Amino acid sequence: MGLFDDVSRFLESRLEEFLRNNPHLELEALLEQLREQEEDTLKLIADLQVQEKRSQEEILTTAQEIQRWHIRVQKAQNANREDLAVKAQAREAELLRQGNQQWGQMQGVKERISQAKELLGKIQQRRQEVQAKATEAQTARTQAQTQQRVETNAWRNKNPTNYDELEAQFSRWETEAELEQMKRNMGK
Repeated sequence: MGLFDDVSRFLESRLEEFLRNNPHLELEALLEQLREQEEDTLKLIADLQVQEKRSQEEILTTAQEIQRWHIRVQKAQNANREDLAVKAQAREAELLRQGNQQWGQMQGVKERISQAKELLGKIQQRRQEVQAKATEAQTARTQAQTQQRVETNAWRNKNPTNYDELEAQFSRWETEAELEQMKRNMGK
């Protein structure tokens, strides 16, 4: 299960790295990566389930062969054909070993299916977490853009008036200054 733990740690570290850097773009990339991993894991599970079914069929076939050779052993022993009975017992023992190997392989496949399903659950959970973060980041970005537009519009609406008032004040002051200058020039 080390591989699955490594993948889980990798996903966690990637999420943290993505969140630190450019969150809105990186979260989308991580979501895509998680979707691909989810698809790959689903394909792996399907392949393993096919292998499990095949193993079950092989075990059943081997069990039927074991049963057939067991009957042959008994027939040969009942007929006092020890030469055939010994060979049939050897064949039966070989089939039993083969069946045990097949059983072990099937158990290994079942374990891999279990691990893959566990990994799939972790990937899906992580994808939901990242999706929530992406939605949160999108909402925050939308709110920030809306706030910026509101502030920009308020500034545009507010500042022309301020500039008009400021312009008027400077015009009056400059006019008064020119009048004062004219009065002084005339008084000289």
